[in-house]
Amino acid sequence: MGVAFCIHECYTFNKVKENAFSRSWEFWKTTLTQYIFQHIDNIILIGLVRERSLVMARFTLPRDIYHGEDALEALKSFTGKKAMICVGGGSMKRFGFLDKVEAYLKEAGMEVKLFEGIEPDPSVETVMRGAEEMLKFEPDWIVAIGGGSPIDAAKAMWIKYEYPDITFEDMCKVFGIPPLRKKAHFCAISSTSGTATEVTAFSIITDYEKGIKYPIADFEITPDVAIVDPELAETMPQKLVAHTGMDAMTHAIEAYVSTANCDFTDPLALHAIEMIQTDLIPSYNGDMEKRHSMHHAQCLAGMAFSNALLGIVHSMAHKTGAAFADYGAHIIHGAANAMYLPKVIAFNAKDETAKKRYGKIADFMKLGGSTDEEKVDLLIKYLRGMNDELNIPHCIKNYGADSYPTEEGFVPEEVFLERLPEVAKNAIGDACTGSNPRIPTQEEMEKLLKCCYYDTEVDF
Repeated sequence: MGVAFCIHECYTFNKVKENAFSRSWEFWKTTLTQYIFQHIDNIILIGLVRERSLVMARFTLPRDIYHGEDALEALKSFTGKKAMICVGGGSMKRFGFLDKVEAYLKEAGMEVKLFEGIEPDPSVETVMRGAEEMLKFEPDWIVAIGGGSPIDAAKAMWIKYEYPDITFEDMCKVFGIPPLRKKAHFCAISSTSGTATEVTAFSIITDYEKGIKYPIADFEITPDVAIVDPELAETMPQKLVAHTGMDAMTHAIEAYVSTANCDFTDPLALHAIEMIQTDLIPSYNGDMEKRHSMHHAQCLAGMAFSNALLGIVHSMAHKTGAAFADYGAHIIHGAANAMYLPKVIAFNAKDETAKKRYGKIADFMKLGGSTDEEKVDLLIKYLRGMNDELNIPHCIKNYGADSYPTEEGFVPEEVFLERLPEVAKNAIGDACTGSNPRIPTQEEMEKLLKCCYYDTEVDF
């Protein structure tokens, strides 16, 4: 992650120069040291840059995005010899979408092989197993269908397929993936309205031995083709609508206040926020027209954050998600984002630039307020109200094993406090931390996580 931080510090120097030099030595030591020797040439190059206007930035999306009714039929136009379909549980098969995808690819003249059973929060082991199957089958198209998990897993398999000797640790070096597409192209078909992994340069893979989710971040893994067919989103259960919807809202808000935001990402983020504000609650309550709209909104949010990056809401969600799995459950990613987002807004708003941008979001949402402080408070209040309407808890202490609010959640207080220093350390080192407008120290991250556990005020 160290190089990515340097890149975005340089790209956005004019925006972050006031706080770039106030970041603690501990932060820079933990994030940069492990990569400095591997990326010294890049560091020297970007170290010459002092203003965003002097450096080339990058905005990357899939070459083709097929959207709207019957978008799946685009598969008929693909050219190639072999396609491997990567899929998760049984919902895509149960609702007939998997059969459609397979039939369309065969109609395009391809031999098709399925890799099924990719679990939620896919593991390193699943990635390695899928890559082995790809090496045997030798597809020239990898087609991933389902929620974020099968698409994320397939992205990581793709890397291992093209470079069999690469290690998982090497995959996790930000912007360190060698060029892909020497063996296969990649098509992502999303069935959920939140992760937007069908258009992003990210993949989240879980190391269950360590209890940590690792983001893989590189423009190389941006899919070649994204298919955004709203019919697939109709099958989502209500709880999934809630969690993915708040995941999308978090993507858009974090992208807008990220230190790597730009003129290309801001309109996407703001429009996504506007659509989610209008459409998420009705979608949750069964309005299928709004469900379709949310499928587009989350994609727009994905385009924004894939290029503007994210912040510490995601850093904390990544590092708490599986941290307490030995107590019988995960903190589901979208729910974690929903719980942490109001706290992080309060923390980041101590930075003047971030506060103004949160104020702009509040203005765009027509929340009222005459000062930026009032607007931030109203934004936090609004988001907490959304969580209430979506039956999402406000804090870890009240997060039940089924993800619903409860008096005593599945994470015992003493366990949380015992693991807090390590979780905080891991969150600071997460790939999303570097573009957050305010970088927490170890002490601040621990305090922030405590606020997320107890639902207490962020006053630091």
